[in-house]
Amino acid sequence: MSNKNRISGTKEWASATLNCFSGCENNCLYCYAQSRKIQYKQLTTENKHIPVKRKWEAVIGEIKSIQKKFNGTAKIMFPSTHDITPATVDYCLGTLKYMLSYPGGKNEILIVSKPNLSCIQRLCTEFADYKDRILFRFTIGSADDEVLKYWEPGAGSFSERVESLKCAFNHGFRTSVSCEPMLDENIKAVIDAVYPYVTDSIWLGAANQFKSRVKWNGNSSGEVMDKADKLLALFSKERINGLYAEWKDDKKIKWKDELKKLLGLPSNQWAGMDE
Repeated sequence: MSNKNRISGTKEWASATLNCFSGCENNCLYCYAQSRKIQYKQLTTENKHIPVKRKWEAVIGEIKSIQKKFNGTAKIMFPSTHDITPATVDYCLGTLKYMLSYPGGKNEILIVSKPNLSCIQRLCTEFADYKDRILFRFTIGSADDEVLKYWEPGAGSFSERVESLKCAFNHGFRTSVSCEPMLDENIKAVIDAVYPYVTDSIWLGAANQFKSRVKWNGNSSGEVMDKADKLLALFSKERINGLYAEWKDDKKIKWKDELKKLLGLPSNQWAGMDE
């Protein structure tokens, strides 16, 4: 498959995405969604961390469009450009309830989050009857809280993310982890900590367009760029080959498309293949 036609980004995981807010409290320095919205003047560096509700009519309209396009069988990634936090959880719960209870719909929902434990506890309680249609995927790029706080200043600690994973696992939900991007050289520490509580997969991913996105998000100081250069140096072919040699036979470990290209692995064949 040519690079032009490769399945990448959110399409690796889902056939459709849905969001009910603009702006994200996590305020990640490398955020692809916020950098793109800043480029298109939909957000600014001053307000990108403030979640603003989309109109309910617009959210419903998008759900209906997805339902029609995929005949009720889509894999929907929610959310993809914001997160589920104490400030947004009520509106997110309403959106999820609408998607899951849509007449005739059998859509699978991939809930992606840098999780807040109280929010995940609520989701696990509210959607206990939909376990067969929900897969949680929690983003954990480092086991080092100092690293997480630097690149993802508004998101939770490593321990909170692992506790959220345990919560979903203990409630009987399907669980997975995304290490995209891997934020330091010790991703094994993350894998070892989460492995017993993952029923589906652990994704390893690169820092894509990292410096460009960091700059668009208003973080172009010399210190940040130096740290970005050091992080990008970790994605050498030699290191990625080493990671692949260590985990290539582990069925839980999966590789995002940028790493697949580096490793010479085939791309997914269709959107939402999740392999």
